[in-house]
Amino acid sequence: MASAATEFLIGKIEEVLEKEASSIAGVRDQVDEIKQELISMKSFLEDAEGKKIDTEGEKEWVASIRNSVYDVEDIIDEFMYRMHEQRNGGRLARLLCKTIIIPKNWYRGRFARWLRKSTIHIPTRFQCRGRFVRWLRKCIQIPEYLWYRRQIAKKLQKITKTIKEIPERKKRYGVSRVGGTGSNDIRNRVQNQAESSLFITEDELVGFEDKKKLLIGWLMNEVKHQIVVSVVGMGGSGKTTLVAKIFTDDTVKKHFECYAWITVSQTYVIEDLFRSLIKEFHQSRKENVPGSLNSMSYKELLEILVNYLEFKRYVVVLDDVWNIQLLREIRVSLQDRQLGSRILLTTRKDDIAFHSYGVESLVHRIQPLENNDAWELFSRKAFLTYHNKCCPTELETLACELVAKCKGLPLAIVTLGGLMSSKKSSAEWREVCNNLNWHLTNDHFLEPVKSILLLSYNDLPYRLKHCFLYCSLFPEDHLIGRYKLVRLWIAEGFIEHVNGITLEDLAERYLIELTFRSMLQFVKRDSQSRIPEQCQMHDLMREIALSTSEREKFGVVFDRRGVMEETRVRRLAIHTTEGEIELCTGMLQLRTFLVFPTGLRSPLLSNTWSSGFYLLRVLDLENVPIDKLPNNLVYLFNLRYLNLRGTRIKRLPKDIGRLHNLQTLDISDTNIKILPSGSSELINLRHLYMGHFNDTGFETFICASGIRASSHISMFKKLQDLFFVRSDKNMIRLLRKMTQLRMLGITNVKESDEIELCASIQKMKILVWLNLSVSDSLEGILRIDALASPPPYLESLLLRGKLESIPCWFWSLQCLTHIELLWCRLEEDLLPHIEALPCLERILLDNAYVGKEMSFSRGFAKLTHLELFNFRVLNMVSVEKGVMPNLQYLGLRSCKQLKTLPHGLEYLTHLEKLYLESVTRKLVESIREGGVDRPKVQHIRIIDHHYKTSSGLSYESLS
Repeated sequence: MASAATEFLIGKIEEVLEKEASSIAGVRDQVDEIKQELISMKSFLEDAEGKKIDTEGEKEWVASIRNSVYDVEDIIDEFMYRMHEQRNGGRLARLLCKTIIIPKNWYRGRFARWLRKSTIHIPTRFQCRGRFVRWLRKCIQIPEYLWYRRQIAKKLQKITKTIKEIPERKKRYGVSRVGGTGSNDIRNRVQNQAESSLFITEDELVGFEDKKKLLIGWLMNEVKHQIVVSVVGMGGSGKTTLVAKIFTDDTVKKHFECYAWITVSQTYVIEDLFRSLIKEFHQSRKENVPGSLNSMSYKELLEILVNYLEFKRYVVVLDDVWNIQLLREIRVSLQDRQLGSRILLTTRKDDIAFHSYGVESLVHRIQPLENNDAWELFSRKAFLTYHNKCCPTELETLACELVAKCKGLPLAIVTLGGLMSSKKSSAEWREVCNNLNWHLTNDHFLEPVKSILLLSYNDLPYRLKHCFLYCSLFPEDHLIGRYKLVRLWIAEGFIEHVNGITLEDLAERYLIELTFRSMLQFVKRDSQSRIPEQCQMHDLMREIALSTSEREKFGVVFDRRGVMEETRVRRLAIHTTEGEIELCTGMLQLRTFLVFPTGLRSPLLSNTWSSGFYLLRVLDLENVPIDKLPNNLVYLFNLRYLNLRGTRIKRLPKDIGRLHNLQTLDISDTNIKILPSGSSELINLRHLYMGHFNDTGFETFICASGIRASSHISMFKKLQDLFFVRSDKNMIRLLRKMTQLRMLGITNVKESDEIELCASIQKMKILVWLNLSVSDSLEGILRIDALASPPPYLESLLLRGKLESIPCWFWSLQCLTHIELLWCRLEEDLLPHIEALPCLERILLDNAYVGKEMSFSRGFAKLTHLELFNFRVLNMVSVEKGVMPNLQYLGLRSCKQLKTLPHGLEYLTHLEKLYLESVTRKLVESIREGGVDRPKVQHIRIIDHHYKTSSGLSYESLS
């Protein structure tokens, strides 16, 4: 991890050398020298990270290098801060200029007349004070600037000397080059553990029977061509154990003429894999293995394999595949002879599992164990010596807590169960529950879990390591917003600049990469979108990430009451439910401050919470009950991300424009009504979120309230996201200049805005998200027919308000994936206008149509999510066979005239969930057990019914 920090800092120094050449003229040599030292240091750190460091001397050496890296970053950032202050006149100059008062009519006095006679020009207007102030600032700035530059130069010289002394000190005290057992040792241990799965007895398996039957069916079907079957999931999810039980099954072995099991390492030699295949195939048939394999060339080994398999049906298991290239190389030897051969692989990475290898591919994503299965597996290990092998009553609560932390991960359940089998008292169990992080790091019994999970972490590129560790700062089980996480990564500087792609798009690729590697899990909410909006970290993965973060001083979580101790950590996340948080004022190195209020009570921040944090890059105070920002906020020149969502703040500082580096500003759901004029100086702003929803339930008109923006908003040349802004004539005209917008939300749209609004939107060629709402009045009409050519890449469209007709341009939205029409009350049938849209995946219609019938008669090929709300007179919905073939979620809410299920519901064979709320009793009764329409819903896994009672909304499952 230290090498990742070093690489990151090298990039920062290069940026400073390039962009601030004039500012660092006096210290350029020192900065460049440190850069060279860091480059030399990085190779050592990369070597050290690949090894398990055992001695205290080695640990101290690595820690010294890491601390030196952080020191350099502090000095560089402090220097940039001083340069920023100098450009803005310096604090001393500003203070003097505020305190010096020039007499009102001084230029009319004798001294002024004498000066004029001496040919010295004296202004005769009040601008004299402005000129005097500028002259005074220059006089003060120059020595102030020189003094700071001298101090920075001294610090750079000192840190350079310290860095050079590190290897000398290592030599002096006899610290050898970092050795240790290394990552190879971890890989070997993991490989041994994987191959031991071949000898697990059947009674040690829980919850695998259905999965086993499915995969055996794929392997032994009648298809003659070769098939690649992939089992994908995070480390420890039971992939290898499942495949091992299939591989050792007698019926499988009899079906194939020869078979081989190969455990693949992250680094492999293809010739060695060929040798292993030859040995395994021959041994499976009890044949003699050819001699001299070790001396054979690639061509000779390949020839043996191809000839041997020419007329044989084989099955090959490739366990723990880490890259696509392996399959491409090894399939040269595993040719398809149309004999029904199979390749079965396990992997942690989606891109490998779903890759097209030129043959048919089948993928099984292994799911966590169900709660009952997880408990049974844990009990078999933890309570093996207890009476009846059952959990004692006094341990049930603690045992359930431990099982819950495993989140259905079989390896974690088995290992943790084994550890707890030696703990007899409640006190011992409670100690493990409260200190699981420590046990994962230090208890040798949990080493298998740690090794498996660390293998995934160690395989990450350095930039992804930063991004992954950052996720551990969020609370346990927290649903991390996809967009928020992307903005935070960018603000932290984790995302490099690449020509031809935005930072946001690249950050999303990073996020998808982490999910492909099973390091994060996307949380799918009713299958409503192709890329879900939230992700989550497995509890045990988070514990290991937190340990790494704290050890490397990358970040720390504080969840206790009292004073936060002074520490050199770079990032601080507050997780607490009560009390006032008092932070020490000496945390000058802090770059990130995140607060996550939990429970009914929220933390209160002391008045000095921001004191000394002048290098802060990220400040996230979402839902913290503060009503005033400190005055020194505007001096956080380094601030990139400011989140005040859900606070009680009423106004932003008038000098908010001093935050020139600010990229994201979120003031939604606050009491702020208008942006100050000074905000026009936020020249690097990329994302601006404002306004709030007046949400009073789905059965009433819901409207978003935007904020009035200043007339300078069009000066935000880098702005990509803008919502919600309140419409007025001037605002609509200004939008014409903001052609770089990708997301736009406008409220209070009036009929008279149509021409100007449509002309402005038409110019936004890269817009992907558009939200338009009328005023608070239910009678407001939304006119958008003048939009002759909508943005060609528009993906999401939300319209709220009365539509007199269906916009003629709907059919042209070829990239649209998501459409929401709320209270549009159309008299014309919408469906024929959108049924052919090739990318449409989600539809939400809320009081959007006043007709009595809706017929899905064709199209909607990719639709996965359909919601129909508040259709007051709708009494029939029909679906033709073959329409909406991929629908996974159907929601019906407050359709009070709909007394039967949609006709043709049985054709929706991929439907996973049916959601019903405030629907007629007749409809509900028809799908209960024994109901007339029960056969139509037998294939639906989840059927939820929500209904109103005197005590509120109640729920029942009809599955």
